[in-house]
Amino acid sequence: MLAAAWSCAVTAEGGREEFVGAHSVSDDGRVLLHVPEESTLLATAVCAPRGEPSAVLEFADVAPVPVRSRIRTRLWMAGWFTADEEGHLAFRPTRVVLREPSGAVVVGLDDFAAATPDPLATAEARLLTHLADCHADAVERLTRLVDSDSLHGAVRVQPLAVDRHGLTLRIERARAHGDVRLAFHRPADDVGQLTERMHVLLTRAGAASCPRTLQRQRTDGDG
Repeated sequence: MLAAAWSCAVTAEGGREEFVGAHSVSDDGRVLLHVPEESTLLATAVCAPRGEPSAVLEFADVAPVPVRSRIRTRLWMAGWFTADEEGHLAFRPTRVVLREPSGAVVVGLDDFAAATPDPLATAEARLLTHLADCHADAVERLTRLVDSDSLHGAVRVQPLAVDRHGLTLRIERARAHGDVRLAFHRPADDVGQLTERMHVLLTRAGAASCPRTLQRQRTDGDG
């Protein structure tokens, strides 16, 4: 999530600021923030007592394809800042909380520091928008792999997320929505492998029967 997130909101004693394209993550789990010299965060964060949660960082994981409830997850990090040798702010977290649709989870600091980005994270937005904009027929074919009960009342299906382990579809109904996960037969370590994994899913979908719900929707739409 941190590898793909483009913006970061920081709440500190001096107020709240949002920075765009300004953060990176070091190998030891520190978040490096590149802020303008005129930012009040510089003086406020560096002068805060070390070891005290001097700031809270918030990241939002926004779906690249327009769907309902586009924020897929949120990440909050409490901790303190120091200035590194290059003059950037280095944020060391003391608490990390990830909020997903299923609820909030406290992430262990060692687990956070040891985590590595999903190999498709930085390409996900491009891949999903291309799938939605140029291959709507493929998305519809993939619904053949979805249980018919999950498609009951569906008015639109869009790709919501993809990572090395699978593709997630957002199924929208008139007044609600739900997500369905289509797992790959093997993890994909790069875009080339992802293309092969998607072909396998589409082949499986081609051999499956068309969901009755979607058949009925197409018939109704044709008058």
